[in-house]
Amino acid sequence: MSEVTKKPMITDVFVAGARKGWNIAVTSTVPNVLMAFVVIKALKITGLLDMMGTVFAPVMAVVGLPGEAAAVLMGAWMSMGGAVGVAVSLFDSGHLTGEHLAILAPAIYLMGSQIQYAGRILGVVGTKAKLIPIMIGFSVLNAFIAMFLMNILV
Repeated sequence: MSEVTKKPMITDVFVAGARKGWNIAVTSTVPNVLMAFVVIKALKITGLLDMMGTVFAPVMAVVGLPGEAAAVLMGAWMSMGGAVGVAVSLFDSGHLTGEHLAILAPAIYLMGSQIQYAGRILGVVGTKAKLIPIMIGFSVLNAFIAMFLMNILV
């Protein structure tokens, strides 16, 4: 006898997908975004955000951003969700405008989560250690090219 495979109901598929999405949000996205808000608040309280803004102002001005936007790029390097949290926190505090967010958006995704991926992916597949900084460098370069172009287009 042949077994008849039962097709799952659409509601079961939806509920299973919703559970997976909820788990990703609760265990990954929300903690990264929350961490970003805490880090930016700590940088503001200690005065390091203003210092960072001063130090990075010349480099970030090339792409039409204030120096504080460097915090978003540093956040993106560690976690895309964290970078979005940093960007929203800086927007909320008035350090960034909507135009600045538009310039930063492609950079967040072009250089996003490299620290996480270097260990999770590049190490596992056997990428030569000496090539990893070059790969990261290209991603950062691509991010700055994208921000430069966005600055022209926005």
